[in-house]
Amino acid sequence: MPAAAIAAAAFTGIQVGAAMVATRWIGADVGPASLAFLRYAIGFLCLVPALVATGTGLRCAPRDLLPIAGLGIVQFGVLIALLNVGLQTVPAGRAALVFATFPLLTMLVAAAIGRERLDSRKAAGVVLTILGVGLAMADGLDLAKFRAGIGEAIILLAALCGAVCTILYRPYVARYSPLSVGALAMLASVLFLAVPALWEAPFATLGRIEAGAWGAILFIGTGSGAGYFLWLWALRRTSPTRVTMFLGLGPVTATFLGAGLLGEPLGWLPLAGLGAVLAGLRIALTEPRQPRSRNSATSAI
Repeated sequence: MPAAAIAAAAFTGIQVGAAMVATRWIGADVGPASLAFLRYAIGFLCLVPALVATGTGLRCAPRDLLPIAGLGIVQFGVLIALLNVGLQTVPAGRAALVFATFPLLTMLVAAAIGRERLDSRKAAGVVLTILGVGLAMADGLDLAKFRAGIGEAIILLAALCGAVCTILYRPYVARYSPLSVGALAMLASVLFLAVPALWEAPFATLGRIEAGAWGAILFIGTGSGAGYFLWLWALRRTSPTRVTMFLGLGPVTATFLGAGLLGEPLGWLPLAGLGAVLAGLRIALTEPRQPRSRNSATSAI
């Protein structure tokens, strides 16, 4: 995997974790639908200068407009809606652990439809990153009372939506600029999210949001715009499973930032979790050694 793609995917994973902390800090100042709308509206606006500067624009064949827009709506609209519904009955720590199956689902779906080859090294790396997320979130989990219910199933469905979208994006980012694909998908999601956002709170209520909360919203939105572009850019250069594995950095980042910025407790388990996530990434990203052919072995004698 190219170093630039590793850096891009890692930035996205860390950005997701930072956005989690910023969302927790906002608290009840902004409703979930309104926050999602503002997040991706700001993210799209951040991509506009790059579209203009590069002369890229929202260029793609008419036949691909609807599929790309649909992927954006599912990834940013349906996925977020499912997460919000699931979080009504599932604690945040347990929800993060269930959602951490994202790369595992990506690997299985990609293998099932012939987009990737299933190998033991990649599978071991994925399982180890999930274990790392579990360790990082262990202080907030009560595994003795863990029983899979409808809330967990909804969050698992959200992860499945993300996995399928990640796989289906790749042909489009190979055909077009990741900037064009990302901007078009994000614009479609903004139009989709405008309806529930208006239902939740008319735009007149935005004036009541405090300056600090606006700062957090701008941070989340700009990070989402940059992170989504880098996510697609990395997808153009490596497999969907390897890119999604870096999402394991999100909950770990949120745990450390939550301790540093919000005063949340931090024990040794998050450190062990970070180590497991990094080890899993190392295993999955290391290419297996190719066996030496008989001819090359003979010539060396």
